[in-house]
Amino acid sequence: MRVKMKIGFDAKRAFHNSTGLGNYSRFVIDGLMKYFPQNEYFAYSPTLSTKEIGMKGKTPKKKFMWRSWLIKNDLQCDGIQIYHGLSNELPFGKMPLGIKTVVTIHDLIFERYPKLYPFFDRLIYKIKFRKACKNANAVVAVSEQTKQDIIDFYGINPEKIYVIYQDCDGAFQEKLSVEHIENVKEKYQIKKKYILSVGTIIERKNQLTLVKAFQKLDLSNYELVLVGGKSSYQNQIELYVQKHNLLNIKILNNVPFQALPAIYQGSALFVYPSVFEGFGIPIVEALHSGVPVVAATGSCLEEAGGGGALYANPLDINDLADKILQILVNKNLRNQLIKAGEKHVKQFSAEQIAGQLNELYQNITLMA
Repeated sequence: MRVKMKIGFDAKRAFHNSTGLGNYSRFVIDGLMKYFPQNEYFAYSPTLSTKEIGMKGKTPKKKFMWRSWLIKNDLQCDGIQIYHGLSNELPFGKMPLGIKTVVTIHDLIFERYPKLYPFFDRLIYKIKFRKACKNANAVVAVSEQTKQDIIDFYGINPEKIYVIYQDCDGAFQEKLSVEHIENVKEKYQIKKKYILSVGTIIERKNQLTLVKAFQKLDLSNYELVLVGGKSSYQNQIELYVQKHNLLNIKILNNVPFQALPAIYQGSALFVYPSVFEGFGIPIVEALHSGVPVVAATGSCLEEAGGGGALYANPLDINDLADKILQILVNKNLRNQLIKAGEKHVKQFSAEQIAGQLNELYQNITLMA
């Protein structure tokens, strides 16, 4: 029997983050509200914003330490049965009687690649993530890779870890007109057929290797377009481009979300050479956009791309260049990948993910 539940969410990211954890939080909340409206949902955030997520919201009068400690008083007053930390953390200490907890862990990249993170950031993440995994009644991992990392780094019992995937924003599933796509391309001065890569321009994302692979192919009739937030790593790429006089490489920072679906749909190929990821949402965005993919081996990207992608060693320029060329010159392979990708992403639908989460919530309410 399906019972009505009162479910609370850590909604800080849902209100305040326009990408990443914010997208995941809104995806989960929207899916559950749409497909399981019989439940009562509450959003908890240190501060609310103008972003509307269509549910009851609560902010504290005293914000200091509220999210880590004092929120438990509000959960108890509201009669919450399930509290879901959507972004890697839960309140510290024992929860009030009758409140079960779920935490979603997106990745443990800071554990695998500690040198990429400042010391105090790593320390705080380690404390919060480990405690959340240990104290939660159930842990949601966004990929099998993340599940294995939770087991390996924190020694968490595999039986309480559930792999539940996520989808991307619905905007990537809407077919855009040729005119609209051309207008966006014109705005960003994309004048040729192009290979696309989307992701923050940081060392782990490995865009410099992609630039070198593109250089090796010497594709004068294509552009390579890198879209993402800027970091000091971008300076290395720009210096390399200047040194080798590479004319067909474009780096776009601060691209608004509204332009991304058109940029994806206008591309000939999407390449995601990241050395390590927790899941790889840009790959899902590309597959929904009807674009074939080349992705990196070594983490979880095969889970995101399935049969819709070819996979290359992210540290091997020749392998990456070879996989890119295979798709560009072989129309049958390209169409094969697009069809396989369309089939693969169906498992990430909001209805399916919401169903898996609702079942998990139902099950943990029955725990002693």
